[in-house]
Amino acid sequence: MEYTVQKLAELAGVTGRTLRYYDEIGILKPARMNSSGYRIYGQAEVDRLQQILFYRELEVDLENIKKIVNSPSFDDAKALVDHREKLLTKRTQLDRLIANVEKTLATREGRLVMDNSEKFEAFKQNLINENEDKYGKEIRSKYGEDQINLSNAKLKGMSKEKFAKGEKLEEEIFTLLEKAFQGGDPAGELAQQAADLHCQWLSLYWDSYSKEAHAGLAQMYVDDERFTAYYDKVQPGTAAFLRDAVFVYTGTTKN
Repeated sequence: MEYTVQKLAELAGVTGRTLRYYDEIGILKPARMNSSGYRIYGQAEVDRLQQILFYRELEVDLENIKKIVNSPSFDDAKALVDHREKLLTKRTQLDRLIANVEKTLATREGRLVMDNSEKFEAFKQNLINENEDKYGKEIRSKYGEDQINLSNAKLKGMSKEKFAKGEKLEEEIFTLLEKAFQGGDPAGELAQQAADLHCQWLSLYWDSYSKEAHAGLAQMYVDDERFTAYYDKVQPGTAAFLRDAVFVYTGTTKN
């Protein structure tokens, strides 16, 4: 069966403008153009759109989706299995948050007693799960099972105040990095302040701190495109700049 832009948009619950934009950026091309100049989509394009929408639901940005689905090694069936696993994880996270809300409501209504630490357990566990899902394989390979398990345990036992401090430090790191990046000197005062804040931030989550591990993590920010995308979301090149600043901070020499 074939679809026009309007029909496919109705079928998928998206706008025609979205489909035309997907065509423009090369993420979803129509099967052909008819004699009147209208885009016509076939079954392959329907399946591709489904994959794109799965990735969007999982909050993957369009640039990375394009790389994934246009890759010669892209496996449609394997992608569906991955989607299922990620969506099941997401459902578990949402169920945990819903349960936390329900318990909080019951506490306020006088039906239950809820310890303050319980109010943040779901958020901490979701953060751990998200990190494991995105980076677990890489960081466990680099730092070992014991170290990562200790870090996760430290996060789960973290007080409300320290958890809030971690979030504030992360915001301050990005603010300083943005200013330091404009100066272009990773050894400059602002860049070194950012590296020091990054050290403080890591120390909240790591069981123990070492300059070698700090430098290794900073290098991973450059080597792993997912970390790079996170730090480069405002200004491309920020991940490499932070790596260089941390190398100066820790006295590490580039290879």
